Amino acid sequence: MFPTVPDRALLELARTEGSPDTLALLARDQDTRRLLVLRAVLDAAEAADRSLCTAGQKARLRADWELLTEADRTAPGPLAHHRGHRPLTPGRGADTPARDRLFHPLTGPWARSCLRGLGSGPEAGGEPVSEERVRRLGRDLAHFSAIAAVAAAVAGIPFTTRLTARAGVLTLPSLGALHTAESGDVPVDVACADGRLTLRQAGAADVTVHLERGTGAWSGALAWTPAHALPGLTPSAPPVPLDDLDPYRELPAGPRHGNLSAPLALDDAERKRWLQAWSGTAVALRSGGAHRLAEAGALLRCLVPLEMPSDVGAGRGSCSATRREAFGALLSSTPPDPVTFAATLVHELQHAKLAAVSDLVTLHRAGPEARYFAPWRPDPRPYDGLLQGTYSHLAMADFFQRRALVTALAEREWAWAQHARYRAQVGAALPALVGSPDLTVRGRRFVDGMAAAYERMAEHPAPRGHTARARAYVRSARALWTQRRASALPPPNE
Repeated sequence: MFPTVPDRALLELARTEGSPDTLALLARDQDTRRLLVLRAVLDAAEAADRSLCTAGQKARLRADWELLTEADRTAPGPLAHHRGHRPLTPGRGADTPARDRLFHPLTGPWARSCLRGLGSGPEAGGEPVSEERVRRLGRDLAHFSAIAAVAAAVAGIPFTTRLTARAGVLTLPSLGALHTAESGDVPVDVACADGRLTLRQAGAADVTVHLERGTGAWSGALAWTPAHALPGLTPSAPPVPLDDLDPYRELPAGPRHGNLSAPLALDDAERKRWLQAWSGTAVALRSGGAHRLAEAGALLRCLVPLEMPSDVGAGRGSCSATRREAFGALLSSTPPDPVTFAATLVHELQHAKLAAVSDLVTLHRAGPEARYFAPWRPDPRPYDGLLQGTYSHLAMADFFQRRALVTALAEREWAWAQHARYRAQVGAALPALVGSPDLTVRGRRFVDGMAAAYERMAEHPAPRGHTARARAYVRSARALWTQRRASALPPPNE
């Protein structure tokens, strides 16, 4: 079911690059996995005890799946189904409204939340059945109705259904959100006909939402907040959703995301700042190599705004992240300028690429023990974390070196400084990666390809001053890391 990654493609990826065919292979595989996760949700719901998922909820899931299937039939390559709702051919065919919704990155965190609530798979975590768990799962399952309704609406299928607003907000993914007159979980009746939605709730006037070509929607009602998108990176590229509405854009708990801020709901001024930075991002990406622009066009599916953390300085400071279960989503604070925005895309898309590669190819068999030095982190890293960080830093070193070779003098010195620092950090981390006995045959080929890309950068060295400062920075980081490690060790036995 899952494709094989050819050696040629693996070596492209090791250089932090990737041809259109290679990037398409990664995206198709992630889409296949998304459909398999959805199948797991539906199967787990069918098998769940009534204390978790009632007969009525199971029937609603089946009805929603049928609506999705009908929406998928509006274009070639429908979702095959069997035994009510089981997809048999999850490989991606032609794009349809149903597939667009299921492959939207934030559908991944929703599905994982459902599996956790249903007690299925590694997401379950042994959580006992409680009123809170049942309530949370009920909200999760109800969101599938909104996904199906959007797919049907965009496909032009007439329907009527009842959805449930969450905490006073009914989110219709990719279309917008209705703020209900009452707080809490509120029922909303939705009717779709003649290119518009009618949203009806008790104690408030009906809201009419007009569907635009594609997935946009607008309404004159103040209770409706439309979904927003940024223009495509190239004239022929589709818009990129700027999603500040989806309830599943929250960051997961855990140390990897501990220094990031909460998702941000944008006002007009903040949205304008995003658009200003975005308007020059394509040019900035291309200056770091045409493959960087192509990479972003192939892999980026939505942007999720984050609040700016208080500890991020002024100037070109920002924070960003990706989520493994949300392939194609990039979470970021408001970018201060196009170059920073472009660098953020380069950095985070490498994490997405390497995670997708790791789903297809076993690169190493190292354990989770955190014991490796990474110059960009104060804490020890596990082998896989070191590999992820080194891979993204290698791409950043390449991006800024290419910019330094083509940009004007005012920007050139800063680009050289960035390149020198990233390359010095990669050079400090590579020996541990290359020397690991836990690498598989293909993993060694991949890491050797990274090392070769690092060595080729020496053909265009940074000015000596930048190189010297970068090396001094790495030496200081190593000394501090060693000092902290020594102080954390237990005293020797006397």
